[in-house]
Amino acid sequence: MGAAPQASPDQRVAEFRKIFMRAEQEVGRVIVGHQDVVRKLLTALFSGGHILIEGVPGLGKTLMCKTAADTLGLSFKRIQFTPDLMPSDIIGTQVLTETDGKREFQFKPGPIFAHVVLGDEINRATPKTQSAVLEAMEEHQVTVFGVTYRLEPPYIVLATQNPIELEGTYPLPEAQMDRFLFKVVMGPPKPDELREILNRTTGTQTHKTEAIFKPATAAHEIETLKALVREVMVAEPLERYIIAVIGACTPGGPGTIPEVSQYLRFGPSPRGAQAIILSAKVNALLGGRVSVSYEDIDDAIVPCLRHRLLRNFQAEAENVSTESILEQVQKRLKRPRA
Repeated sequence: MGAAPQASPDQRVAEFRKIFMRAEQEVGRVIVGHQDVVRKLLTALFSGGHILIEGVPGLGKTLMCKTAADTLGLSFKRIQFTPDLMPSDIIGTQVLTETDGKREFQFKPGPIFAHVVLGDEINRATPKTQSAVLEAMEEHQVTVFGVTYRLEPPYIVLATQNPIELEGTYPLPEAQMDRFLFKVVMGPPKPDELREILNRTTGTQTHKTEAIFKPATAAHEIETLKALVREVMVAEPLERYIIAVIGACTPGGPGTIPEVSQYLRFGPSPRGAQAIILSAKVNALLGGRVSVSYEDIDDAIVPCLRHRLLRNFQAEAENVSTESILEQVQKRLKRPRA
C-alpha cells in the first residue's frame, strides 16, 4: 500500500484554524469574556512562548489557564508563589529511599514538570525562587545536584501577578520579564459579562469543556501545529518594519522617536522582535494565510513589547505608560496600509 497523501498547505492552515477556534470556543464555555486574553494565551502556546497575565483577584485567571490545558489534553500543575517558597519546592529534590535494604537518592520531581505550569502571583516569591523558573522557561530543563532533567514539550509557563498589592511582593527582574512572549492585562468584566458570571457560578448548572486531543497524543499534535507556525513566511519589507519598531523603541537606536528618548531607560531586546514575528505568524494562520501581513504585526506589538520597555523616573512621575509610548511609535512609523 502506498503512503497516505500529504495534506496541502491550505488544508494544514484550515486544520490549524479549526483546532484554534475550537479551543477558544471550549474555553469560552467556562470563561466569560476576555476573548483577547484567551486568544493570546493560545497564541503563546502554539508559538512556544510563555505569558504573563496581570489582573486583580477574582477575574478567573487560574480557571482560564486550567481550562485551556484541559481543553487541549495537556497536563497541568499550579504553583502558589509565596515569600517562603524555596526553589526545591518548584523544581524538586533528591529523596533518600530504601529498596531491598539498599539506600539511595531518587529524584522527586516538583510541580514544574507539566506541560502547562501556572505560577500564581509569581511576584510574591523572592528573587532566588523566581530565578529557579528562568532555566525552565528558557532552556526547558532543570538541574538538580548537577543532573539535568528535560521538560517534555509542549511546555508553557503561565504566570499571574496582582497589580494592586505592593507590600510583600518582589518585582520581576528584567531578565525574567524578557522571557515572557506576552504580557496581557485583564480588566474588570462588563455589566452583561458580570451578570453571566453570576448566573454560571451561583446556580446549579455546570459548564464543562470537551478535550480536543487525547492525553496520549496531545503533545505530538500540538508540536506538529507549532512546526506549522514556523513555516509561515515573512517578507523582507515586513522584517524591516519590525526592525524599525525595535529601533524606534530603543533610546539612542536608529529611528528613535522623541518620546522614547524622553521616557525610556532601555528598549526591547532581540527577543522582542522574535516574539512579534512568532505571534504575527499565528495571526496569519488564523486569517487563513501562509504569509504575515502588517496588520498581523501591529496586533502583536503592544502585548509583545509592553513589558520589555523600561521606563525612567520621569515617565513614572508623569504616569506615562509603555502602551502610550508604543502607540506613538506605531503612529510615527510609515508603512503601506491595506
